[in-house]
Amino acid sequence: MRKSFKLDEIDCAVCAGKLEDAIKKLDGVTDAKVNFLTQKLTLEADDASFDQGALLWRMKESATAPQSSCPSPIQYLEAFDCGADDLYVVTLSALLSGSHNAAAQARSLWLEDHPNSNVHIFNSCSASAGEVLVALKIQELAQSGMDFTTVVSQVSRYINEMETYFVLETLDNLRKNGRLTKVQALVTSTLRIKLLMGAPPEGEICKKGQAMSVKQALGKMVALMAADPKHEGRRLSIVHCNCLERAFHVKELVMKQCRFGEILISDTGGISTVYANDGGIVVAY
Repeated sequence: MRKSFKLDEIDCAVCAGKLEDAIKKLDGVTDAKVNFLTQKLTLEADDASFDQGALLWRMKESATAPQSSCPSPIQYLEAFDCGADDLYVVTLSALLSGSHNAAAQARSLWLEDHPNSNVHIFNSCSASAGEVLVALKIQELAQSGMDFTTVVSQVSRYINEMETYFVLETLDNLRKNGRLTKVQALVTSTLRIKLLMGAPPEGEICKKGQAMSVKQALGKMVALMAADPKHEGRRLSIVHCNCLERAFHVKELVMKQCRFGEILISDTGGISTVYANDGGIVVAY
């Protein structure tokens, strides 16, 4: 995993050097570069040994919001050079990240030198759990022997029909990123309101409901899925951020109320951890 992050208030090159040295010592980090002039951190980490707990602790202790930047077109071009005949890319919702635009730029550059290549950039219109489902669908169809054009058509239709919901334990990152005003954050924190959020087909984030506890919010989320007739027989992806027990609780509710054909549970990676935050649950089907 390679990610770039925008830093705030690094006042001197010496401070940047100390930060770089400290980050390199974190478990799972293979390399780190802090550019004092551009205020940018470039981090390389082994996904298998990614220290989610350390990242969550640093986010909690920070007064400012963690900020990330999308992969560059060059990074996508490096990934394209893998020898595959058909190339499929799945990105975060284009309304939430510049990843889709960067991938599209890389595709144009790649086709200039490889005009006979098959490359398609899928806008997942989702994140985390939704991206997992899209990737699995591509794999399923491609391995069945479908041609490139048919895979693109069927996966695009699959994305248009997909639903994404999430429940957050903490609103800290929303507040730090300015998505909630200080007053809104104070009210929701004081009243202990938990938000049920969703992503409509176009991929924007919208509020679907609220509750007085995470458990109630998760119950409302499952009720929404159960009321949707198109969920029957589909695959459900449940992604959790450092809360496996909560993910299994959601699975138990789903098994009692819904008729999914398959239920998958997985943990968040680096970028998903930043935005789901500790205790967050994301589902898609």
